[in-house]
Amino acid sequence: MNPESTSPGPTEAHGHDIDSSEDPTAFWERRYVERGGDGGQMWSGHANAALEDEATGLRPGTALDLGSGEGGDALWLARSGWQVTAVDISTTALGRGETRADALGLGDRICWVQADLATWQPGTTFDLVSAVFLQSPVALPRDEILRRAASAVAPGGHLLVVGHAAFPPWSGHSAHAEPLPTPDDVLAALELEAGHWTVVTKGLVDREATGPDGTTATLTDAVLRVHRTDQE
Repeated sequence: MNPESTSPGPTEAHGHDIDSSEDPTAFWERRYVERGGDGGQMWSGHANAALEDEATGLRPGTALDLGSGEGGDALWLARSGWQVTAVDISTTALGRGETRADALGLGDRICWVQADLATWQPGTTFDLVSAVFLQSPVALPRDEILRRAASAVAPGGHLLVVGHAAFPPWSGHSAHAEPLPTPDDVLAALELEAGHWTVVTKGLVDREATGPDGTTATLTDAVLRVHRTDQE
């Protein structure tokens, strides 16, 4: 999933012809195959702006990129010194990311994992866990996934969650569509243990984006970063 910065996200580019009950693996694999574009990629290949803003200045360590898509965020993290585990449901998206990583000499810094996040268990902890635009027009137990993501943050580590705060104008959604989660909603859904976490960033952030038809607009992202305090 995880679209890179200037491309339409999962809730942006689709219209109302999507069957929300479709199998998620089949949906995302078909989407990546059909929307590879002339350059063989669906997304821009760049890291998301919120990830760059929030991760710049953090001491590089191990990172988990949930819904990595074609790897824009994972590649940026690897270039910045992180050892990255990139997880996505689409083998096509992961293959494109791995190809780019190898071409950039970053192949040994990223582990690509094909898995459905609805059931996938991290199995270890990470210094940074990132879930950027982990939103989908087909079934996705997002709150459950994010709570597992929080459990995968190592003591002293960070969890970053970024989502669309409002539907982009080219998304096909009406102004009366169900509101998207706010940073406060995400924080409440995480059910973090009191005394073990500190909120670093919680707010709405604007960015410029280009839609599939070439039009530009100011989009608003819901950004939450929490720090897990050191515990024995």
